[in-house]
Formats: sequence, structure tokens, C-alpha cells
Amino acid sequence: MAGEIIVGLDIGTTKMCAVVGEVVPGDEIEIIGIGSHPSEGLRKGVVINIEKTVNSIKEAIEEAETMAGCEISAVYAGIAGGHIKGFNSHGVIALKEREVTKKDVDRVIEAASAVAIPMDREVIHVLTQEFIVDDQDGIVDPLGMSGVRMEAKIHIVTGAVTSAQNIIKCANRAGLDVCDIVLESLASSEAVLSEEERNLGVALIDFGGGTTDMAVFSKGAIKHTSVLSLGGDNLTYDVSIGLRTPRLEAEKIKMKYGCGLSSMIGKDETIEVVGVGGRKKRILSRQILGEILEPRVEEIITLIHNELIRSGYHEMVNSGVVITGGSAELSGVTEIAEQIFNVPCRTGYPLGIGGLVEVVNKPMYATAVGLVLYGAKSSNGKKKFRIRDTNIFSRVTDRMKRWFRDVI
Repeated sequence: MAGEIIVGLDIGTTKMCAVVGEVVPGDEIEIIGIGSHPSEGLRKGVVINIEKTVNSIKEAIEEAETMAGCEISAVYAGIAGGHIKGFNSHGVIALKEREVTKKDVDRVIEAASAVAIPMDREVIHVLTQEFIVDDQDGIVDPLGMSGVRMEAKIHIVTGAVTSAQNIIKCANRAGLDVCDIVLESLASSEAVLSEEERNLGVALIDFGGGTTDMAVFSKGAIKHTSVLSLGGDNLTYDVSIGLRTPRLEAEKIKMKYGCGLSSMIGKDETIEVVGVGGRKKRILSRQILGEILEPRVEEIITLIHNELIRSGYHEMVNSGVVITGGSAELSGVTEIAEQIFNVPCRTGYPLGIGGLVEVVNKPMYATAVGLVLYGAKSSNGKKKFRIRDTNIFSRVTDRMKRWFRDVI
């Protein structure tokens, strides 16, 4: 709908980022505002201090409102953290009318979604992979097809109920409605992956501050998701300890001089390091910084590679690996990834947008831009919800009522 304003809020461990997009004629998205603020109150993608998180959200939103010249009341929020778990499921139904109707599609997805999920976990996404009608597989839209039985393969993403509720609570306290909570790697994929990559097979690695997320796509559908509780923050901590410098200085040094592959650094390059507690500055070889960063970058990417092999989808990654997120800007990361994965790797920049392209054309904004694109796809009739609507007890009783109704 032209003129509609959609806001993506990336609630990250190191930065809070709000991106404002406007739907222009032709259903194109124009970025009209951006707000960013250092994130306080989160650790490894999970809220640990509500008050600090609320303040960081407010700062980012105010900055975005000023740039966009509009008032923000609702957002699409990203979610990450080690509590996120994704798994595949499968459901089968008999077709009553011998022709697939919308009701049949809903029924088969519900059948595939009927899995035991612990009370402390919440379903964040139910993502359709493919439909099978009478042994004919690879069907994207089965509506109107003839058959006697239909199957659905889906990917279910779950997260800790408390983590999802805390994100909604923080947004609500900052005066915002939450339209939807979106897995951050899924949002990033909307911004940085091409249709060809999704079809051919690709692994997206969102190398963030607190977590490193992976999403595997093949034949246009999501096949696997996982979250590793390691990220750019660990690199900063290593630099801080290794160079004996304050954490803020370590972050600046990492961003300005950091390189994940020490062999790419010249022998005579030097860096200036601020000491702790007012000690005088030191001049060190940049090679030392590379030797601190390289093992950690290698460890994170190796763990992601092991997860890809464990998932069984490593042979589907035919078009290669795309690395995005703030830590993807560190030079040498794609080179290390190519060595470990043994496939072509590239850095993922936001695609398919207009407006302030040069401002958001960085991997660190991929999730926030992706949230806007995700919102544009799914905003039709999407209800906003507040924390009181996510009361677990009422949701469980509603689900039970639906089951009884179906049985009767």
C-alpha cells in the first residue's frame, strides 16, 4: 500500500538500530530515516536490563523520527539469542473435495505444526518449505490442484517465551506497538540474498555483536536455522585483554585497524594503543592485533561450519556463503570463511531498496532493513500486539478450545 510507513527495529547486543521505510508506488521500499544508538541492557541478544534497553530504544527511535520527519508508533522487532531453536516438521491430510482449497492448506500446515513444544517456549515462525500432492513434490502453491492426499514440509522456529515477552515489554515501554517479532537471520536474508541464491542453495551467516546466526536456503525455501552465542563482542574482549586497553578503545581499534587474517597485514604497519588507568599510549605492530583476532574469527566460523555439516545441508550450499552483520565489515572474514567452507563467500549488503541507500549500504544495517522488507511483505491485515496479548494461559486455553471444536 503506497505511502505506508514501516519501521524495523534491530534490538542488537552492541547497537539499537531503527530504519524507517516508506512504500512508494510500484510497491518499492524507500528508506527515509535511520536511527542508531549504542545498546545497553542486552547480552548475547537477550534482554538483561529492561530500563537500559528501553532508553536505548527511545534514543534510536527519536533519531529515526527526526530524520524521517514522522512519528513512529509501531515496529517490526528482531529477535536473536542462544535460546532460539529451529527444526523441520511434516504433516499429512486427506483431501475431502479432491481439489486443494485454502482450508486444506491451513489444515495441512496445522497438522505439520502439531508438535510437542515445552510451555516455556513460544513458536516465533512457521515457515513453509514445500507441499506434496499425491507424491508430486516441490509444489510452492497447491491451491486448485487435484489429488487425494496432501503433505506439507515446514520449518518451525521457537524461542524462550520470556525473551520474546521482554522484547515486547521493552518496545511497549518505549511507547511502541510490536507488529511482529522476526528471527534476525530471517530478516537479514530478506535484505541481502538474491532469488537465484535462495533457489540454488546458500548459507547466510549474520555475524553480529552478541550472536552469530545462520540460515540455510535451498529451492527458494528455508531449510535450517541456528544461533551461536558468540560474536563481535568476543573479538572486542580479546583485543581489550590482549592489548591491555579499555573496552571502548578496543572496539575502536578493532573497527579501524582490525583484520581477521594476519597474513593480509603488512610487516611494518603500526597502531597506537591507549593504556588502562591513564597509562601512556603505546605503539604496537598491527600484526599483534591480527594474531589476537584471527583465532577467534576462525573459531566462530569453524563452529558455524560444524553446525552446517551436522544439519546435513552442507551439500546444498551450491551458490556459496553470504556473511552479513556488523562484524562482517572486519577485513579478512570472507577470506577465512572461504578457506573453512571451501565455497565462494561474499559480504552481504542490503539490496532492493531506494531512498537513503548510501547511508544504510552497510552489513551492520542488514537486519533493520530486512525487518522493513519483511514488514512490507506481511503487513496486510497484520495485527499489532502488546505484552498483555501474549499471555501464555489465554493462548493455551484458546488452542485447547480450537482442538475441542475440531474434534466435535
